[in-house]
Amino acid sequence: MKKVALLLSALLFLGCAAFGQALTQADRERSVKYLQQTRDGVVGATKGLSEAQMKFKPAPDRWSVAETLEHIALAEDFLLQNISEKIMKAPPGSTDRDTAKIDAMVLAMIPDRSHKAQAPPPLVPTSRWTPAETLDHFLKSRAKTIGFLESTPDLRNHVADSPLGQPLDAYEWLLFIGAHSERHTKQILEVKADPNFPKN
Repeated sequence: MKKVALLLSALLFLGCAAFGQALTQADRERSVKYLQQTRDGVVGATKGLSEAQMKFKPAPDRWSVAETLEHIALAEDFLLQNISEKIMKAPPGSTDRDTAKIDAMVLAMIPDRSHKAQAPPPLVPTSRWTPAETLDHFLKSRAKTIGFLESTPDLRNHVADSPLGQPLDAYEWLLFIGAHSERHTKQILEVKADPNFPKN
């Protein structure tokens, strides 16, 4: 009888631990809102710009608005594909992961422009689309990202290494996508703030 009681206690504990890693509806709604806000940030930062403004480079080694926008669109596709094809097949993380702390870390570190990062070769812009085509591509990709977030269960149950030196679950990788576009929206605003940025 004692063994049965211990077994039930262990199962109850494991059930609670697993439940502790479940994605809440509030988390899901918060992240959908964040993906919508960061999408709107990209649109707002690029709206109404002329071809000259889109192509202006503050320095030879810096990206133009058009190049930054292309990078955002390429990264959206790359990251969502990685999440759906690889992260969602990864094993669960430890039951004591502090998901709230890691979520906050992603939202703080990725948009932080004080830390520079080198884009991997597949995400380097090559002017494959016009700026209008790039924005359209990004908007369609972001709609897929939001749809994936809204419809995919078990996002907390798959954890994989990340560039942050901290494993992220699939939900946190989706936050990463929004945070990445926020980071590069800031970059676009930096280009537009350059004193030599064309007036029209």
